[in-house]
Formats: sequence, structure tokens, C-alpha cells
Amino acid sequence: MMMMMMIWFCLLMSFITKGSSLKALSWDCQNTTSYTPKSTYKANLNSLLSNLYSNATRDNGFYHATVAGSRSNDTVHGLFLCRGDVSTDDCRSCIGEARTKILELCTNETTGIVWYDNCLLRYSEKSMLGILDQSTWYQMSNPKNETQVPNQFMELVGNMFDQIITPVSSGSGKKFAVLQTNFSVAGTLFFETVYVLGQCTPDLSNVECQICLRYAINELPFCCYGALGARAVYPSCNVRYELYAFYNVSAAAVASPAPPPIHPPAPPLLPSVFPNSTTSKGNKAKSSAKVIAASVVSVTGILLFVSCFCFLKMKRAKKSIYRVKKATTGMTEIPIEESVQYDFGTIQAITNCFSPENKIGEGGCSSVYKGRFPNGQEVAVKRLSRSSRQGAVEFKNEVALVAKLLHRNLVKLLGFCLQGEEKILVYEFVPNKSLDYFLFDPEKKRLLNWSTRFKIIVGIARGLLYLHEDSRLKIIHRDLKASNMLLDGDMNSKISDFGLARIFMADQTQGNTNRIIGTYGYMSPEYVKHGLFSVKSDVFSFGVILLEIITGKRNSSLSMKSTGAKDLLSYAWKHWSEERALDIVDQSLRGLYSRDEVIQCINVGLLCVQEDVDERPTMANVLLMLNSFSATRRTPSNPPAFFNGGIERISFGETVDQSINEVSISDLYPR
Repeated sequence: MMMMMMIWFCLLMSFITKGSSLKALSWDCQNTTSYTPKSTYKANLNSLLSNLYSNATRDNGFYHATVAGSRSNDTVHGLFLCRGDVSTDDCRSCIGEARTKILELCTNETTGIVWYDNCLLRYSEKSMLGILDQSTWYQMSNPKNETQVPNQFMELVGNMFDQIITPVSSGSGKKFAVLQTNFSVAGTLFFETVYVLGQCTPDLSNVECQICLRYAINELPFCCYGALGARAVYPSCNVRYELYAFYNVSAAAVASPAPPPIHPPAPPLLPSVFPNSTTSKGNKAKSSAKVIAASVVSVTGILLFVSCFCFLKMKRAKKSIYRVKKATTGMTEIPIEESVQYDFGTIQAITNCFSPENKIGEGGCSSVYKGRFPNGQEVAVKRLSRSSRQGAVEFKNEVALVAKLLHRNLVKLLGFCLQGEEKILVYEFVPNKSLDYFLFDPEKKRLLNWSTRFKIIVGIARGLLYLHEDSRLKIIHRDLKASNMLLDGDMNSKISDFGLARIFMADQTQGNTNRIIGTYGYMSPEYVKHGLFSVKSDVFSFGVILLEIITGKRNSSLSMKSTGAKDLLSYAWKHWSEERALDIVDQSLRGLYSRDEVIQCINVGLLCVQEDVDERPTMANVLLMLNSFSATRRTPSNPPAFFNGGIERISFGETVDQSINEVSISDLYPR
């Protein structure tokens, strides 16, 4: 009797497994365009599907083909991917079923995809080879069977997926890997083996495969948290986990080493179904009854489990990000529809795990890396230091502020990552680095002719005017300096680094703080001495940058040593007052500049760095003066002497973080 039950059970399992592999789990027919039954496209599609089927015994389980038409809209592309552990015969059977079924499911559509347990098949009028595709997807889970310890269980599953990402993406021939380990909960009877699988189409690059897998893994907590089995499937990749060996363990390339169980092993959930040889006859009878009961329960459970799987057909636009929720701690002011959040794994993938080769800059509390998304878009990834006290505040400020700003002279924020201790900002990539990279290098500064320098000056002025008057918010940057002025491919200036920026109310003109944070040499005297800041503080910083652009010199005592001046401001003022203003112009320009433009710029720069706040112009007036060379010029007065009053202990360019009168302040917000 027991033998008959076991045979029946194995036959049932074989039938279920075989049936599930030949049943379409999901499909999508992106009904953008259609073809007629007797069209050339239809004939080419039939030819393509036959070609794919004839190549379904390839060892790597992947094949791509194109059937070209005389017209571009008659060309059809297609591919198939079989699961990495299935035999060539099973792969061929699956593709044979798929090529027939896809024509039934996607009637007359020029794009279609169908998924099975063992394979996927797709075709399109557009090329798909080597392209990371997340335009459609589906999920499956077993909502009836949820673990009583979802946090611990999902943590283990997540760790297992993390371990197989590299083996999958770096696979040769097949981008496929599996992993299994035990999971138990101390003090309970819960003890299971967990199996996970990951796969990409082999035409993806390693980075694209990693990104696709990360996206798929990120979907599982939203649909299937706590489920004892689930999968997330894209056209370019898929991931799955179960509590049974859903793949051919002997044929699969198991990733190693397997992680140890999170908790010490516990007793099995059920007693052994095999009777002990020393048990009495009565006990044998009871054991046999237990065997039958256990078998019935197992079969019933399997049938229920299979019946609970249903396809979920969803069309949604390509989504490489998920929207941040307002409930995120400390981030409630970030507009949901204007900021996008990236997964940390995605950031790792696009920066090659923050490799030194990708590093393009470093500041006091952050490093900047170059990244590239699968679509070819290049980005700058700013990773805040974990040890920085200012990190969290700067992060909140920069995301909350820059997300609301859109101007050609401000660097564009594309998104952010807030995961554990990681605080990362993703910006548009600006290829020509920063202004100081060119301006203070003896050779590179020759690339900055006067027309380029004047364009940079005007661009910074326009960006500041937008911040002060034209944006939805009134914003004080507070850390304007040459290194924060980025240059795009056309040498247009873009203001960056809003970590210290502050929002003013519409009628607010001034703020104050007991903690001074900024870069010495660019900070206004009222801010350094008294903690007062306003739009005129930014105007002062702009004046310093303007004079640096004209002279090609830093505002520091060291760079001005050969001139006999203490700093750039006193150097410019001395020559202005002696009517020798043109003598301060950068010698690398070799006299090739507009005399009127240069004189006007020097005048504007000196007006911006006046010690009296009220004597400094607004940015609106600055732009007006920059474009009116013949206008009557205001006469500036002697700028402040920064290296008096004991402040000279701070080096130029050093980021200052100090309290006035040694008052200890725990936050960076205005008081």
C-alpha cells in the first residue's frame, strides 16, 4: 500500500511539473501596431519563429534572430531563453509550445512575449539584442502560505539573492546561477531548505544584468513579502525562490559557498514518514496510517499550492526607480513626483562598485563617481561620507532643495539613494568638471578665452538670480566657490552642491546661526564674524569668483604672495584705485579680450565684495550691469581685509565648521 502511494505521488508530481512547464504563465502583447494576416510582416514572423525553434537545442539555451524585410516595418526580431538547468530536449519542447501559443495570445500584434516555467519567447518589430528591457513584467507568489517569521525569512532570501547576483552576471555562456541553504527558527519546528534562482539573457553586459536583477529583486517585497515562494520576471532577467527544488539541482551550476543558517537548526516540521525497523506491529500500523495521511496532506497541499498560482498580466512603463514615500524619516519635504529613489545595488552596478577608476572628485564629506545607466546616460554619483556629522543634514537639504529647482545654470538632480547608512545623490553628468579645474591650472586655463570666461560669469549670475528671485523658493546657497561651479560640454556654468543651502520665506531678508559652516575665502564678513547670512552673502561669494575668473588667481594670501597683497580683494582694489585695473587680468589671455567688458566685470566684482551689505548689488542689478558696459559705474569702496582680526588662522579653501563664541550647537539650521 505504501509503495503504491509513493508511486502515485511521484506520478502526480511528474504530471504537475511537466504540465506547469508547458502552461503559459504570463504574456504581453504591446498593442502599439498590428499586422494583417497576409502581410509581409506575418510571413517574416512565421519564418522567424521556425528559425528560433530549429535552434532550440543550443547548449546555452539562448538564440536571437532577425528576418529582414524589403521595408523597415516588415523586419521582425526575436529571441528565446530557456532556463539554465533544463535539458536541450525540454528547451526545444518549450519553444515549440511557445511559438504556437504566442500567435494565439498576440493576435496580429507586432510585439509579443510569452513566459513559461522553462522558457520565454519574444518577437518585435524593434531590435532587442543587447538591450536591457523592463517594459513589461509579472510576479507570482503563494499568498496562502506565509511564514510566521517574515522578517527573518525575507532577510535570508535577500541575502541569498545578493550572493547570486555576481555569479549570474559574470557567467560565461549562460548568465544563470542558483543557491540553496537551510532556514530554521530557534524554539520552533520551522525548518526548511530555501532555493533561489537568478537568470539574465546572455546578451546583456555584466552591469546591465546586475541592474536588471536588482530591479527584479526589489519588486518581491512589494508583492510577496513573507510568501514562502515567489518570482519576479522581466524580459531581460528573472529571479525566484521556493521551499522546494523547482530546478534540476544536478544540472544547475550551484553558486558557492552556501550561507549558513541564520538560526541554529531546529527539529524537522514532520516526523519521518518511514517506520523504524524496530517498531512493534501496532506501531507499524500507526506509522503506515501516518504515511498515508502525510502523503494525502502533501498531495493536497501541492494541488492547492499549484491552484493558487495565477498569472498577473500588467502593463507598466519602464520603471528603474520607485517613488519615495512621504513617511521616509526626515524626508517629508521631498516632493514625491519630483525626486526618484534608486536602490543601492543599482548605484553599485552603474559605478562598478565605486571603483577608483570611476572616481572623479572628492570633498570634505563626500566622494563623486561617474556612473552609466544601461541606456547610455552618464551620471555623477555623490556618495556622502558615513562618518560625517554633516552628512544627513546636507543630504536632506540637497535633495529637498535641488529637487524643486530647474534651471540651465543649476546642476540637475536625477535622484537619490537613502538606504541604511548610505546617502547618495545622483546628478546629471557634467563632462568638463569644475571651474577651478581649469582656472587655477597653468596649462588648462589657456582653454578659457575671454568669451568663455564671460559666458561662465553670466551663467553663474543667472543661476543665482533664479535661486534668489525666480524659483518657487527663495534660496541662499551659502557655499559658492569655484569648485562648485561645474562646466558642461559647451562650457556653460552650472551651480552645484546645495548641502549648506537655506530656504527663506518670501518676506525674509536675513537669517543667522551660531555655527559657521562654509569655505573660507568665499564667505562674507558678516557671516564669518556674526553668523548673519542673506542673498547678499551669495552676492559676496559671487564677487570673489568673478575676480578669480578675471585674474586666474585664487583668493588666498599664498597665491597673492608675489603681488605684495594679502588677498585677491585687496589686490584688485589697489589696482582699481590706482586706475590700473587691466593689470590684474590673467596673463594667459594675452590681451585678447574686450576692454569694456573686463573693466565692467572688475567694477561689478568689487561692488559685490563691499563690506557694507547694503552697498552690494542684487543679482538682478549684477546682470543689468554686466550687459550695460556704457552705463555710469558706481564707485566701490575698499573691500574688507579678511586676514585681520585673528581670522588668518584658517587656511583659504578650508571648509569651516566652528561655533561663534565657542557656543556648542547641535544642528545646522538658522536660529
